Amino acid sequence: MADDLLEIQALTTGYGSIKVVRDIDLRVEEGEIVALIGPNGAGKTTTLLTIAGLLQSSSGSVRFKGTSIKGIEPHVLVRRGLGFVPDDRALLPSLTVAENLRLSRTPVRSPYEVFPELEALNDRRAGLLSGGEQQMLALARVLTTDPRLLMIDELSMGLAPIVVHRLLETLKTTVKDRGLGVLLVEQHVQQALAIADRAYVLVHGAITLAGNAADLRDSRDLLESTYLGAADHGPTGSS
Repeated sequence: MADDLLEIQALTTGYGSIKVVRDIDLRVEEGEIVALIGPNGAGKTTTLLTIAGLLQSSSGSVRFKGTSIKGIEPHVLVRRGLGFVPDDRALLPSLTVAENLRLSRTPVRSPYEVFPELEALNDRRAGLLSGGEQQMLALARVLTTDPRLLMIDELSMGLAPIVVHRLLETLKTTVKDRGLGVLLVEQHVQQALAIADRAYVLVHGAITLAGNAADLRDSRDLLESTYLGAADHGPTGSS
């Protein structure tokens, strides 16, 4: 059985006195893609920010490669093998592709290994790239550090379906080739479940469904009722 790269137990986190995520359990094993899905305002981004060390949790534990990472600085987590692509992609638009790639910490792999088409764009400013090219650049920059766990927030945001399909298939191949774990936050539920091994549904800061991604994908009525129930009550906090 694969080892847990990430293990979250009874995690409560948020912003000051506002608790966005409450008492959740979640795990990611080596060589698997785990989707974290849910409506806007459910707490998905808040969860990723907490794991990445950008937010401090109120209670519960976060363990990466078997060791607690609570209170550890984000740059230290990067050196330990945690990669994070935020929803804004964290690119510097005035810098070229090559310059953005040089910003990655301790690169150990070629940035063109996964997306070779970026090499032809080396001298182009990131702000002039298409949305799909920007997402390729953001992913390539993180993958140069050879992370053991890769967290991606809203990979498909603003992208055409054909581009999203290409990125997800490339991600799936990379996971298979390298054996890394992926925690994927994604609004396009069916696309996320199509490549994920397991999935968690987060609603109002609580895990309401969890299981095999294929089973959840086939349970459309259950998923729809979960989302509709969240819509009836309205959003309660950050995504």
